[in-house]
Amino acid sequence: MRRPWVWVMVAVLSMGPATTGLAQTAAPAGDKKAEETKEAEKPKTLWEESTLFAYIENSYVWNLGRTGRRDVNELRLYDFDAGYTFNVAEFSLKKDPSDRYPFGYGLVVTAGIDSQKNHAVGIFRDGDDAFPFRNTEKFDLQEAYGSYKVPIGRGLTVKAGKFVTLLGYEVIESPNNLNFSRSFLFSFAIPLTHVGALASYAPTDWLTLTAGPVVGWDVADDNNSRMSVMGQVALIPLKDLTTGLNWITGPEQNTNDSNSRTVLDLVATYTGVKNLTLGLNVDYGWEEDEAALAASGTRSDHDASWWGYAGYVAYDWTEKLRTAVRGEYFSDSTGVRTAATAAGVGGRVSLWEVTATLQYKIWRGLVGRLEYRHDEDFDSKVFKVRAPGLVPTSKSQDTITLAFHYLFF
Repeated sequence: MRRPWVWVMVAVLSMGPATTGLAQTAAPAGDKKAEETKEAEKPKTLWEESTLFAYIENSYVWNLGRTGRRDVNELRLYDFDAGYTFNVAEFSLKKDPSDRYPFGYGLVVTAGIDSQKNHAVGIFRDGDDAFPFRNTEKFDLQEAYGSYKVPIGRGLTVKAGKFVTLLGYEVIESPNNLNFSRSFLFSFAIPLTHVGALASYAPTDWLTLTAGPVVGWDVADDNNSRMSVMGQVALIPLKDLTTGLNWITGPEQNTNDSNSRTVLDLVATYTGVKNLTLGLNVDYGWEEDEAALAASGTRSDHDASWWGYAGYVAYDWTEKLRTAVRGEYFSDSTGVRTAATAAGVGGRVSLWEVTATLQYKIWRGLVGRLEYRHDEDFDSKVFKVRAPGLVPTSKSQDTITLAFHYLFF
């Protein structure tokens, strides 16, 4: 579902009126308190309501076994290539609608190898380009949208343009994840970005409802004439516990408006214990009469399904040191999401992985990560693909990654 950064400095100089007299006297304590309260209640300016975010990231990945074709790590996304990778440089400027300024906006531009994986079809990618998209541009317009808060009830927020998906525990931006590598759920179970519109309304402080039409999965140029629909029910059932039930459904096949692809996505985060973060992600997806499965001729039933779950545990030992562990299982029973076995589409894939990440804040915005990951399939050989014939030769894969990112804002 990705170089430049911008330094922005804003100074505001204010001067109050001066009073004259034979002698200066200290202001009464009550007046000082009133002035401090007034200053604290001073509304934010338009610029103060805007949020800047920018970072660069690079990594080096060691495959502890023998890598396969072209020295790659199979079934990985942003750590697909073994060795050194300049992953991404990102600049983001966003503002949410407020009571004073009811409009909002978002602009996210990226450059680097990761950007090739994030392109939407129709924006720096054509429909016949194939992963890992080495022939596409190494930059991306990840998000570009406008929003507005309509004065209905507690405020109805409408957003339109290109934006990231509502689905998933993990996000595109690595600094905002507990681990460096992305899960199988992030890579295969859900989309990354959409073009369309969303409406959000919060009837209470603990419930927010979002829904709207989108062009589809990672596409700006639709391949059929019917939109998909995406939504979210965000709930805070308990203090320090946030949950979200996300979904997307609609046709994604070329020139076909009837065969729908649907995913249900559950996300939960608990931070009620000091320094501890617990996370959960569960996905279940299916597609009617999946085109690649039908073309493979391997099954009489052409309906496809996939599902999986991931658990996260992270602990901040100090302000600088964090450890995080992710455990995950992903089932692609018809092979339509991974096509990883020698049989390709139609071959059963049952993946599990465990990832352990040591993170240290080195200096200001500079952060280093050391990560070990083990991938394995219960049923088939899916790793270390060899030529000729692109045949998988191993059921497991182990990597160690050293990654650094620098946050400018």
